[in-house]
Amino acid sequence: MTSRRLTVAGRVALLIRAGLIAGLVIAGLSYPFTALAGMGVKAGSEALEGMPEQLTETPPAQTTYVYASDGKTLLTLFYDEHRKHVGLADMSPHVIKAIVASEDSRFYEHNGVDAKGVARAFVANQQAGGVSQGASTLTMQYVRMALRDSARTPREALEATEQTATRKLREMRLAIEVEHRLSKNEILERYLNAAYYGHRAYGIYAASQVFFSKSPRDLTLVEAALLAGLVKAPSAYDPATKDQKAALDRRNYVIDRMREMNAITAEQAASARKTKIRLKLYTPPNDCVSVAPRHNDWGFFCDYFKNWWREQPAFGRNPQEREENLRRGGYRVITSIDPEIQRYAMEHVLDKEGRNSSIAHGQVVIQPGTGRVLSMAVNRRYSLDQEENGRHSDRSLDDVKGNYPNTVNPLLGGGDMAGYQAGSTFKIFTMLAALEAGMPLSTSFYSPPRYVSRYITAPGPATCGVHWCPKNSTASMTGTQTMWSGFGKSVNTYFVQLEEKVGAEKAVQMAERLGLRWRTAVDKRLARKENASEWGAFTLGVSDATPVEMANVFATLAADGRHCQPLPVTSIRTPDGSNALHQGRLVAAPRCDQAVKVNVARAATDAARCVTGYGAARGGCGGWGTSEMVYRTLGRPVAGKSGTTDGNKTAWFSGYTPQLAAAAFVADPDNPEHLVGVGRSTISKYTVAETLRDALEGVPEQDFQPPSDKLVWG
Repeated sequence: MTSRRLTVAGRVALLIRAGLIAGLVIAGLSYPFTALAGMGVKAGSEALEGMPEQLTETPPAQTTYVYASDGKTLLTLFYDEHRKHVGLADMSPHVIKAIVASEDSRFYEHNGVDAKGVARAFVANQQAGGVSQGASTLTMQYVRMALRDSARTPREALEATEQTATRKLREMRLAIEVEHRLSKNEILERYLNAAYYGHRAYGIYAASQVFFSKSPRDLTLVEAALLAGLVKAPSAYDPATKDQKAALDRRNYVIDRMREMNAITAEQAASARKTKIRLKLYTPPNDCVSVAPRHNDWGFFCDYFKNWWREQPAFGRNPQEREENLRRGGYRVITSIDPEIQRYAMEHVLDKEGRNSSIAHGQVVIQPGTGRVLSMAVNRRYSLDQEENGRHSDRSLDDVKGNYPNTVNPLLGGGDMAGYQAGSTFKIFTMLAALEAGMPLSTSFYSPPRYVSRYITAPGPATCGVHWCPKNSTASMTGTQTMWSGFGKSVNTYFVQLEEKVGAEKAVQMAERLGLRWRTAVDKRLARKENASEWGAFTLGVSDATPVEMANVFATLAADGRHCQPLPVTSIRTPDGSNALHQGRLVAAPRCDQAVKVNVARAATDAARCVTGYGAARGGCGGWGTSEMVYRTLGRPVAGKSGTTDGNKTAWFSGYTPQLAAAAFVADPDNPEHLVGVGRSTISKYTVAETLRDALEGVPEQDFQPPSDKLVWG
């Protein structure tokens, strides 16, 4: 006999010393128990060859909890298996007593394999002519769970749970190894956190929540006995059915076993048996759609967070792997959404455009200096159920349902939605490019009602021959304008001349530096380096942008030119409590750079003050601004820019104080050609002003820093 054969035989002898008799006893250990009859030591030795000597344990999947910025308000959960690890110290003593009584009364006596239990099961099964009893200890059951959770392929998962003699021998062998390595309490803790209790509840924490809406430490004797009875057959003993007899019988069996083990007194057992099953069922939310029943307006932010997560290399090699990690990684995520600001934002959105309107009205609020997204509000419900949605706004498609009031489209940013034409808000990019090139705020041009530009374009309403010749919206804009008055009054013919002077490609590049991404085929083509210099209409906002992008552009100005990527989180912790890191850096930390010089940002803000009626610090605004109601409503230092497109297809306003920035829009996401109407041209202005007013109530007032003389006069 080779040394290898001797070694394997020696391992079988260890099992024999654990109370297993060669041949028939090994057969008695297996499931089904008749499978190994007559196997003998030689066959047992061969069966053990190639089996692992140590259990490979992969931490089981855990639920990711996602909270609002206060760290208390639960936004949603993400999970494949709803589970949260909890220590024995945080479990009711009844839980431990009940599971031992139910599944393995000699748990504290055996070394992983219960010889008496094996012998009893073998005799019972021989008498029954089949399988009437098992012999799996708690440790063996834990081994099976660990093998299942560590499976990398469907085949490995099948092998971990299939009812074969080989599987049983492997469990026995690994159970002995586990008992040498872990204490009894460590095994119990891992078992209780891995077991399945039904209703997608994995582990004692989830089971306590799902069936009783409480934590494991608060479970009573009868509740612990009920849960302990479920692990044997969760479906068969499900107490959440109309007929609870099976569940009650199983619970009382566990109570009787606890009494037999002297884990409880006879009086406790008698009282417990008489107690009716009383459940307080809880269905934990899962993913963003589950937010809807409680906060259906938060689903859009949740979706933005989820898309952001899928882009983070810290959580996997590709979007699919990252999302799997979100569902299985057991993170505690504190997001950036502020419940109070979100409430204000929704209130002011909905009081101007109801949910049943085909016109979408939405708003995003961002914190300058961090990029954290504090609110995402829109007059829609985040829901997959579109059965009762209204009809399409395009009459030629009146047999097609529109995406309102229920939708999961990313109307505010994130995902693959291009956004909406942003109109004159894009003048900010031309002004910043000009200021960066050294052109001061006092730069003046005579601005006629209509201007023949140098840009060549296709024939259309805004062409003069082959040249693009835009016009102003009102005759009162005619005359000599500076950046202050040109921006405050939104004078088209001033900004086209400014764009010609600085170069359209510089304005496009500025937009890209401040976070804009081109998503439509037309925008991508025109933004290319070889085409951007001829994109004259860019300054008037013919390109699409999302509310998240535009809010963040003006947040950059509020932060003196410091641009931060939009960020939906403030903290991400792993199950062990440590911060999630990527390349040594906090994943939840702001990601900022100085996109434009401080003085350039301050100069742009000085002109943007003219828009809101607050007035410039260093120059004249020309008598009026397009959005003077903003300062009147807010009552503190504020700057911003309004924007509408031809025919009022969209209407925007982006506004900011030193502490907060917001962007609101009105548009029809289903039909970009549907006009929102002149009557809706100001609602975004009021929505932003009212939201900032309420969000900043009680916050000390701050003023903007004025620019230096160099960018005022040159």
